[in-house]
Formats: sequence, structure tokens, C-alpha cells
Amino acid sequence: MAISDVRPVVDGGRFPAKRVLGDVLTVSAIVCADGHDELRAQVLHRTGAGAWTPAPMLRGLDGRWSAEVALTELGVHHVAVEAWVDDVATWERTIARKRAAGQPTHLDEQSLERATGEPRRKHLVSSPALQVVVGDRLAGCSSWYEFFPRSTVDGTIRHGTLREAIDRLGYVAGLGFDVVYLPPIHPIGHTHRKGPDNALVAGAEDVGSPWAIGDETGGHDAVHPQLGTVDDVRALASAAREHGLELALDLAFQCSPDHPWVREHPEWFTIRADGSIAHAENPPKRYDDIVPLNFDSDDWPALWHALADVVRHWRAQGVRVFRVDNPHTKPFAFWEWLIAEMQHEDPSVVFLAEAFAAPPVMHHLAKVGFSQSYTHFPWQHTPWQLREYFEHLVHGEASDYLRANSWPQTPDILTEELQQGARSVFVCRLVLAATLSASYGVYGPAFETMAHRPRPGAEEYGGNEKYELRTWDLATASLTGEMTTLNRIRHRMRALQHDRSLVFHHCDNDRIVVFSKTAPHRVLGASDEDASDDPVLVVVTTDHWTTQAGTVRLDLSALGPGPWDDYEVVDLFGGGRYRWSGADNVVILTPDAPAHVFQLRPLAGGPQA
Repeated sequence: MAISDVRPVVDGGRFPAKRVLGDVLTVSAIVCADGHDELRAQVLHRTGAGAWTPAPMLRGLDGRWSAEVALTELGVHHVAVEAWVDDVATWERTIARKRAAGQPTHLDEQSLERATGEPRRKHLVSSPALQVVVGDRLAGCSSWYEFFPRSTVDGTIRHGTLREAIDRLGYVAGLGFDVVYLPPIHPIGHTHRKGPDNALVAGAEDVGSPWAIGDETGGHDAVHPQLGTVDDVRALASAAREHGLELALDLAFQCSPDHPWVREHPEWFTIRADGSIAHAENPPKRYDDIVPLNFDSDDWPALWHALADVVRHWRAQGVRVFRVDNPHTKPFAFWEWLIAEMQHEDPSVVFLAEAFAAPPVMHHLAKVGFSQSYTHFPWQHTPWQLREYFEHLVHGEASDYLRANSWPQTPDILTEELQQGARSVFVCRLVLAATLSASYGVYGPAFETMAHRPRPGAEEYGGNEKYELRTWDLATASLTGEMTTLNRIRHRMRALQHDRSLVFHHCDNDRIVVFSKTAPHRVLGASDEDASDDPVLVVVTTDHWTTQAGTVRLDLSALGPGPWDDYEVVDLFGGGRYRWSGADNVVILTPDAPAHVFQLRPLAGGPQA
């Protein structure tokens, strides 16, 4: 007997696979044996340290056995495969074949009689148990809206507060987002404070970068006095939930030179040859307003526990979603430990890795536990780039541990494509981000107002909110309708709530990208009652200035059972209904209507006129 190639598996079982609450997990394996015995196999499944529950496996035509397990509890699950020889079934098959051939079976019937009185599981073998981490659905599918609470939307240039941020939650919820994310809200250091647009010298009134954390009023567990108090964070998290939102805070594990830890724990920092504390740098870049923590310190256990207490502190205020700044500059082992600790205490906690690093680094961060990962989506512009990049993310083993969270822009990223300022550019990038990935985000209000002025010579915003106060006129935001429509589509169409079914289709125009998704296999809850399981087909042009047309050739097998000889496509994004037949159909995209998000539905009752 042999059991091999058990799936899902990540790095041979070194790391757990990931799923979300309600998923139906398919466990499969190759089961075989020498000879012609009848085999049986089953999946054993348990949650935490609970009892094992068996589920019978069925053999496919390719020799792979599989069974489905409903994941109805948060936390760590274990699965294993057992297989054995079924002597009774083996003798029954032998007797049936001999009878069909007219051969005597009396001795075989005696063997069957003896086997019937014996245990039916002979030569039992088992695979090693594999882990599956089941997170909240927010970990698998979410839409994020980022804003700086110190900036205002009332036309005045002044320092906003967290209490005023509560007033903006209705706006974010009205756009249909799931998560409202705030950059660091902590006190900002004075030493080497940055001025506007990353100027090395700040004026007396300059507010500095929120990522230079800590001054005489506190560190990572404190709130900037001009923003408010810890109680205000608690009120903001509670108000967010009342609006159907989750509050996400930034975890930036770095300090300004004025952080209390610099005085209290100098051993947690790197001391240079002249006795000074090393600043953050990535030559030729130097960040004088930040001193990095030294994770190689002799006192690293105390440092690790202090950082874990920071997360616990904000969780106690009602925060369970965290965007982690530059995780690739800290040890993998630290994140593996921290995330496991936090998710053991609360399996619903979510960690988003902000790491625009080399793909192997991003993948390993996902393996060690990050719930979601930023992607290199901003720099994938052509249909072939999008296809190659996202197939790399969603196919193969990566689909079992990496969850993409795609952003068209961030405070650090304003691509040359968006710098063009064309409305169709913003619409197309929004549609692609919101449909290619089950999770996506925007940095607003910069996005919906289509801000596109760069800092000269840089791929980032001019007048950047990272370094100065801004005010935004939401009355001029021209993309709120598109954002609201897309988020409504995402909530309704279950196909867009995961990535494992993503399939790209051919178009004879190489400026048009076409892809589809089908609904995930899940145990449905009350929140799914009004959702649709129909396939979704997305068609987007990457030419933002001229009309483009082409013939789409669909892989009909990727759309589900159909029938697809005659069907209706409903444009949920731009409006309109069309009748399509078979695989080949024509699409037309213009700068005013640069994208379709189609719901595909077989025509009831067969072909219609």
C-alpha cells in the first residue's frame, strides 16, 4: 500500500494551507497497492485537538482519490488520509468475474466467508497529518479604503482628528468597502523630521511622516495627541462595525529617534562604531527620521514579546485587522511566531503584508502566516503581463497559501499610467484590481478624485500626504459611482470572492484582456442568500485613448456546466444585455466604456429569437 501526493500541501507540509470559513476543502491523494486487491480510503479531519472525523474518499479515473470536508470553524484544522485493503470486496469482485466466465467459485466463496468475519481493514496505512488554517471570510475577500485621518475633507488645511474620522465612515461604507485602513496614528518624532515631499529639513509647522513613530508622549501603544486618544480608537472601531466596516491599523515596527524605547531599551537597536544608533537606510536612500529595531539583539525575546503586546493592545481596543509595513525587513521567524500567537488568541485576526519585494520573499511571507499580500499589480499593464503575473499567483501550490490584495495606487505608488490623468485609466485599473483579486484596495480620496500630479522625477504623489496635511473636496470625486457599483457587484457575485477559479481567455486584439471566475464551493450562510453563483466574465481594454474591438474565444469548459450554445451576458458594470452563442463573440470597448463585467446566464428554455 502507498499513499502519495496528498493535497493541499505547502512545502511538503512545512506550512499550512489556507482557507476561509465555510469553504468546502477538497482533500486528494494517490492511493495504490501492488496486486489486484480492492482498496478503500478516507480522509480524517479534526479541528484543533478535537476528535478525528472520517469522510470516505472516491477514486477518480486518474487514480487520484478525493473527498470533501466542510470547514465550519475558525482556527487550525488537520487532515490526513488513510487507506487499506478490503478483503471482502476483493473476494466479491473475484467471484463475480469467475461466475461471468463460467468458472468454479466454491473455494473463493469459502475465502469470502472467512473474510467476512474478520476486520475489513487490512494493511492499513496513513499519511502524515497536514494543517489547514481557516480564517474569517474577510481574510479571503475584502475591499480596503485607506485615508489619512489628519487630512480633512471640509476645505480647511488643519489637523483632523479620529473623532472626525468617525464622520467619514458613512462615506466609506456608502462606497461599499469592507475595511477602512488608517496609516500610523501614533506620536511622530521631532528629530530629523521630514518636510513636504520628503524634504530633509522640516519647518516649525511641518507635521512629519506618520511612519517615524514615537516622541516624548509615547510610542506604538499611544495616539498622536492631535488625533485624539486610545478611547477614540475604541470608539472608531465600534462605529466602523456599526457601518459594516472593519478598522485596520498600520503595524510599522520601527521608531523615530525620540521613541521611548530608544531611552528605555537601547539594546533593541543597532549601535554604530561611534556609539550612535543606526538610522534606517537602503543605500543610497537614508531615512534619518527612523531608527530600525535590531531583531538580532541579544535581548530579542523581550523585543518580540513587546511587539506582540503592541498588537494585543490594539486588539483590546476592537481592532482585528492590521496592515503590516515592510515585513520583508524583519525576520521570517518573527512573523511566523507572532501571527500564530495572535491567531491562536483570536482566529479572526487578519494581517496584510505590505511587501513589494522579490516574488520568493513575498511568497515566503505568505507561507509563514500573512493572511493577504500586496501584489506587483500596479506595474502590470498589458494583457500578457496581467495574465502571466496572475496565473503565477493563483495556479499551483501558491493558490493554497497566497491571497493577493491588489491596489492600483498607494501613497508611495503613482504609476506613469495613472499620471496620464485620463478617466478611462482610473476606471480600467479599478475594474482590474477589483476583479482579478478577491481582495483589493484604494488610497483615497486621491483615487476617486483622480489625483495624478507626481513628485518630479518620482513615481509617487506630489504634495504627498505622508509629509503634509491635505484637504480633499469629495464633491468633485468623479469615480464614486464606479467604486460603488464594483463593490456591489463583488458582494453579489460569489465568483469574485475567491481567486482559485481565475481563467484567462483568448482575444484576437492584444490590447484587450479577458478573464473569468466561477463561484467557490462553500457551505452557504445567511449572508449568501441573495448572492449569485453565475460565472463572471471581465473584459477590459488597456488602450485608454481609442476604441478597441476584438473577437473573444472563450474556454467554455472553464465556465461550468452551461449549456453555453446560447446564453445571455449581462453587463453589471456598464449596463446592457447581450445574446451570445458558443465560444466566439465580438466585444467593443471605448474610452467612455472601457470595461465590461458580465454575468453569464444560459437562456432558460433553450434558444430564443
